[in-house]
Amino acid sequence: MARILTLTLNPALDLTVETHALHLGEVNRSEAMHSHAAGKGLNVAQVLADLGHSLTVSGFLGEDNLQPFEALFAARQFDDQFIRVAGETRSNIKLAERGGRVTDINGPGTYVDAAAQEALLARLERIAPGHDAVVVAGSLPRGVNAQWLQALLERLFELGLKVALDTSGAALRSGLATRPWLVKPNTEELGEVLEIPLDTPEQQVAVAKRLHAQGIENVVISQGAQGVSWFFGGNGLHAMPPTVDVASTVGAGDSLLAGMVHGLLSGHAPEQSLRTATAIAAMAVTQIGFGINDADALQRLESGVSVRALTEQ
Repeated sequence: MARILTLTLNPALDLTVETHALHLGEVNRSEAMHSHAAGKGLNVAQVLADLGHSLTVSGFLGEDNLQPFEALFAARQFDDQFIRVAGETRSNIKLAERGGRVTDINGPGTYVDAAAQEALLARLERIAPGHDAVVVAGSLPRGVNAQWLQALLERLFELGLKVALDTSGAALRSGLATRPWLVKPNTEELGEVLEIPLDTPEQQVAVAKRLHAQGIENVVISQGAQGVSWFFGGNGLHAMPPTVDVASTVGAGDSLLAGMVHGLLSGHAPEQSLRTATAIAAMAVTQIGFGINDADALQRLESGVSVRALTEQ
């Protein structure tokens, strides 16, 4: 299996509160509460670990609440290459209602100063070579701007590494200029950055052609319950997930990204890669937390994914 590095620049402690229905301005009773060391890159890493890959994890972590993260790294046998910074890693609250609606209240993240940013760049120079791919996922913490992220991505490209990017806003806009190997925005994120609608397959095909011309090999556009489109090498595929009972949509996109990286690095046929990735994402929405805990259930979900060809012509 592959050796993969994930970068989570703005990780979080996710507190997920399960409730029957959320009533604003009233007292609400929770049915269950779950706390997870999380962040998009770490969520991706957990799924990839379940798929058999070797993971190095890096980014920035607050020194004042390390224990949940270090416990996760130990349990998962991740190679911990995070830079520690002053303060606490942010906390996010996820209010998950029955029926699948999730309300996010995300913290701002700790402040990352220039010294910590330089320390991460220096560490990546040392540890990144030798990995089969680097996944850069999530938002930017306070103190880190999109120009710095662009410089980081350009350096990874110069090192000859395959970079998979999943972010939004200014970070996505800057990241697209660095010719990542794979990008996985959703329709809203990509449409906002490019300032065009992406509501139809024809619009998505046109955008994929534009991004391929910039040197981006794999364009994966997620659309939630409406499926996912993948454009690569002049070809396109669209997958529709099976209908499932939704517990939480948190981590679905991260699971999809992990599945795509897995399929590409494993040399799977395109249809199989997209089918498996879509099934992994479908499994993610049925549970609270991250990872693949039932291989048989995943296989059943795969059989319910429909894949059809698109065209860039």
